[in-house]
Amino acid sequence: MTSTFTIAIDGPAGAGKGTLARRLADHYRLNLLDTGLTYRAVAHALIQHALPLDNVSAAETAARQVDLAKLDRAVLSAHAVGEAASKVAVYPTVRRILVEKQRDFAKTPPGAVLDGRDIGTVVCPDADIKLYVTASAEVRAQRRLAEIESIGGTANFNEILADIMRRDERDMGRADSPLKPAADAHLLDTSEMAIEAAFLAAMAIIDDVLAKRNKA
Repeated sequence: MTSTFTIAIDGPAGAGKGTLARRLADHYRLNLLDTGLTYRAVAHALIQHALPLDNVSAAETAARQVDLAKLDRAVLSAHAVGEAASKVAVYPTVRRILVEKQRDFAKTPPGAVLDGRDIGTVVCPDADIKLYVTASAEVRAQRRLAEIESIGGTANFNEILADIMRRDERDMGRADSPLKPAADAHLLDTSEMAIEAAFLAAMAIIDDVLAKRNKA
């Protein structure tokens, strides 16, 4: 790949887009950004400083200070941080600040795989490839439960399902940059698909585009 190449991956929580993004970035030797971590970093900063999540000014300041090179997935993956992130993510000014950072990242050679909620529609509308990865809420809740149990934790399936449905409603219903597939996105429903199958399906789409580009 001689020019910058961008793969945009969108979808709801728990659909498998993060794992798919990591596999694709590794395979195609592209930079990787989980844009959700940028919103989690803002939320984490507010929590750390005991600031209310509805303090838009503080959220804007935190967004400007986010360093994409220092996003700590281990810290930012906490459930409480994720819940808080979906609340600060509704602020248009916070989104604009972070979107600029995300766009700059995408422009860095050799290109990038970005996953999030509005990559194909807002952050990188001209991305070479747009994937929308989804799965039923029930399947996503079951995956989350299995993930928690695999590290020795316990959780209630119905509570996880209710939590996922609340987050979906928040993400899809917000006025600014709602979660939805881009008009030209390739849909990957992973409800009955293992990650390997999803990876192979995504690779087939990407390789087809690359083959056509090389012929041009």
